[in-house]
Amino acid sequence: MSRRTERVGSAIRQEVMEVIQRELNDPRLEGTLPSVSRIKVSEDLSTADVYMVLMGTPGKQSAALNALRHAAGLMRTRVGKALSTRTIPYLRFEIDEAYRKEMEVLNLIRKAELEFSPADTQSPTENSEHSEQDADASSGDAVEPTNDSPISNPRL
Repeated sequence: MSRRTERVGSAIRQEVMEVIQRELNDPRLEGTLPSVSRIKVSEDLSTADVYMVLMGTPGKQSAALNALRHAAGLMRTRVGKALSTRTIPYLRFEIDEAYRKEMEVLNLIRKAELEFSPADTQSPTENSEHSEQDADASSGDAVEPTNDSPISNPRL
Protein backbone atom coordinates (compact mmCIF):
# COMPACT_ATOMS: atom_id res chain seq x y z
CA MET A 1 0.00 0.00 0.00
CA SER A 2 1.38 3.38 -0.94
CA ARG A 3 1.59 6.31 1.38
CA ARG A 4 -1.26 8.07 -0.43
CA THR A 5 -3.65 5.12 -0.11
CA GLU A 6 -2.80 4.85 3.59
CA ARG A 7 -3.67 8.52 4.14
CA VAL A 8 -6.90 8.18 2.17
CA GLY A 9 -7.77 5.02 4.11
CA SER A 10 -7.18 6.80 7.41
CA ALA A 11 -9.42 9.70 6.36
CA ILE A 12 -12.12 7.27 5.19
CA ARG A 13 -11.97 5.42 8.49
CA GLN A 14 -12.42 8.64 10.48
CA GLU A 15 -15.35 9.82 8.38
CA VAL A 16 -17.10 6.43 8.33
CA MET A 17 -16.84 6.10 12.11
CA GLU A 18 -18.08 9.66 12.54
CA VAL A 19 -21.15 8.98 10.37
CA ILE A 20 -21.89 5.67 12.13
CA GLN A 21 -21.65 7.22 15.58
CA ARG A 22 -23.48 10.49 14.96
CA GLU A 23 -25.74 10.29 11.93
CA LEU A 24 -26.98 6.73 11.45
CA ASN A 25 -30.11 5.97 13.46
CA ASP A 26 -30.86 2.63 11.85
CA PRO A 27 -32.46 0.18 14.31
CA ARG A 28 -30.57 -2.68 12.65
CA LEU A 29 -27.34 -1.29 14.14
CA GLU A 30 -28.58 -1.42 17.75
CA GLY A 31 -26.74 -3.89 19.94
CA THR A 32 -23.99 -4.61 17.41
CA LEU A 33 -21.42 -1.96 18.43
CA PRO A 34 -20.07 -1.45 14.90
CA SER A 35 -16.45 -0.46 14.52
CA VAL A 36 -14.07 -0.26 11.58
CA SER A 37 -11.19 -2.69 11.98
CA ARG A 38 -9.31 -1.87 8.77
CA ILE A 39 -9.71 -0.29 5.35
CA LYS A 40 -8.17 -1.49 2.12
CA VAL A 41 -8.07 1.20 -0.58
CA SER A 42 -7.33 0.25 -4.20
CA GLU A 43 -4.27 1.85 -5.80
CA ASP A 44 -6.40 3.92 -8.20
CA LEU A 45 -8.61 5.07 -5.29
CA SER A 46 -11.75 3.78 -7.03
CA THR A 47 -12.87 1.43 -4.26
CA ALA A 48 -12.34 1.06 -0.54
CA ASP A 49 -13.11 -2.18 1.29
CA VAL A 50 -14.27 -1.32 4.80
CA TYR A 51 -13.86 -4.25 7.19
CA MET A 52 -16.24 -4.05 10.15
CA VAL A 53 -16.36 -5.76 13.53
CA LEU A 54 -19.97 -6.32 14.58
CA MET A 55 -21.05 -7.88 17.86
CA GLY A 56 -24.14 -10.01 18.36
CA THR A 57 -25.67 -13.05 16.74
CA PRO A 58 -24.96 -13.86 13.09
CA GLY A 59 -28.48 -12.64 12.21
CA LYS A 60 -27.89 -9.27 13.88
CA GLN A 61 -24.49 -9.00 12.22
CA SER A 62 -26.02 -9.64 8.81
CA ALA A 63 -28.77 -7.07 9.40
CA ALA A 64 -26.23 -4.49 10.60
CA LEU A 65 -24.04 -5.13 7.56
CA ASN A 66 -27.04 -4.58 5.29
CA ALA A 67 -27.78 -1.31 7.11
CA LEU A 68 -24.20 -0.15 6.55
CA ARG A 69 -24.35 -1.11 2.88
CA HIS A 70 -27.62 0.82 2.59
CA ALA A 71 -25.95 3.92 4.06
CA ALA A 72 -22.84 3.62 1.87
CA GLY A 73 -23.97 6.49 -0.38
CA LEU A 74 -24.35 8.87 2.55
CA MET A 75 -20.94 7.86 3.87
CA ARG A 76 -19.37 8.28 0.43
CA THR A 77 -20.78 11.81 0.25
CA ARG A 78 -19.27 12.66 3.67
CA VAL A 79 -15.94 11.12 2.66
CA GLY A 80 -15.97 13.20 -0.54
CA LYS A 81 -16.37 16.40 1.48
CA ALA A 82 -13.46 15.42 3.74
CA LEU A 83 -11.07 14.37 0.96
CA SER A 84 -9.55 16.67 -1.59
CA THR A 85 -9.23 14.09 -4.36
CA ARG A 86 -10.60 13.97 -7.86
CA THR A 87 -12.31 10.61 -7.33
CA ILE A 88 -14.21 9.44 -4.30
CA PRO A 89 -13.86 5.71 -3.59
CA TYR A 90 -16.93 3.49 -3.61
CA LEU A 91 -17.31 1.94 -0.15
CA ARG A 92 -17.78 -1.82 0.14
CA PHE A 93 -18.60 -3.09 3.60
CA GLU A 94 -17.52 -6.55 4.76
CA ILE A 95 -17.46 -8.34 8.12
CA ASP A 96 -13.88 -8.81 9.30
CA GLU A 97 -13.50 -12.60 9.47
CA ALA A 98 -9.91 -12.28 10.70
CA TYR A 99 -11.19 -10.75 13.93
CA ARG A 100 -13.71 -13.57 14.44
CA LYS A 101 -10.98 -16.19 13.91
CA GLU A 102 -8.69 -14.35 16.33
CA MET A 103 -11.41 -14.39 19.00
CA GLU A 104 -11.95 -18.14 18.49
CA VAL A 105 -8.21 -18.79 18.98
CA LEU A 106 -8.12 -16.65 22.12
CA ASN A 107 -11.13 -18.51 23.54
CA LEU A 108 -9.41 -21.85 22.87
CA ILE A 109 -6.26 -20.62 24.61
CA ARG A 110 -8.31 -19.42 27.59
CA LYS A 111 -10.08 -22.77 27.79
CA ALA A 112 -6.73 -24.63 27.67
CA GLU A 113 -5.36 -22.42 30.46
CA LEU A 114 -8.33 -23.27 32.65
CA GLU A 115 -7.91 -26.99 32.02
CA PHE A 116 -4.17 -26.83 32.76
CA SER A 117 -4.06 -24.90 36.00
CA PRO A 118 -0.92 -24.52 38.19
CA ALA A 119 -2.46 -26.76 40.89
CA ASP A 120 -2.35 -29.69 38.45
CA THR A 121 1.43 -29.40 37.97
CA GLN A 122 2.43 -29.84 41.63
CA SER A 123 3.56 -33.26 42.85
CA PRO A 124 1.58 -34.98 45.64
CA THR A 125 4.33 -34.29 48.20
CA GLU A 126 4.29 -30.59 47.37
CA ASN A 127 0.50 -30.52 47.75
CA SER A 128 0.65 -32.18 51.17
CA GLU A 129 3.36 -29.77 52.36
CA HIS A 130 1.30 -26.77 51.25
CA SER A 131 -1.87 -28.11 52.84
CA GLU A 132 -0.07 -28.66 56.20
CA GLN A 133 1.31 -25.10 56.10
CA ASP A 134 -2.12 -23.74 55.19
CA ALA A 135 -3.73 -25.66 58.06
CA ASP A 136 -1.17 -24.25 60.54
CA ALA A 137 -1.51 -20.69 59.24
CA SER A 138 -5.29 -20.57 59.13
CA SER A 139 -7.25 -19.69 62.20
CA GLY A 140 -10.31 -21.72 63.15
CA ASP A 141 -13.21 -20.60 60.96
CA ALA A 142 -11.29 -18.57 58.34
CA VAL A 143 -11.66 -19.87 54.80
CA GLU A 144 -8.98 -19.13 52.24
CA PRO A 145 -9.76 -18.97 48.52
CA THR A 146 -8.60 -21.93 46.45
CA ASN A 147 -6.70 -21.74 43.17
CA ASP A 148 -9.93 -22.57 41.32
CA SER A 149 -11.87 -19.54 42.55
CA PRO A 150 -12.14 -16.54 40.20
CA ILE A 151 -11.01 -14.24 43.01
CA SER A 152 -7.53 -15.75 43.22
CA ASN A 153 -7.11 -16.35 39.49
CA PRO A 154 -6.06 -13.05 37.84
CA ARG A 155 -6.47 -14.49 34.33
CA LEU A 156 -10.27 -14.66 34.56
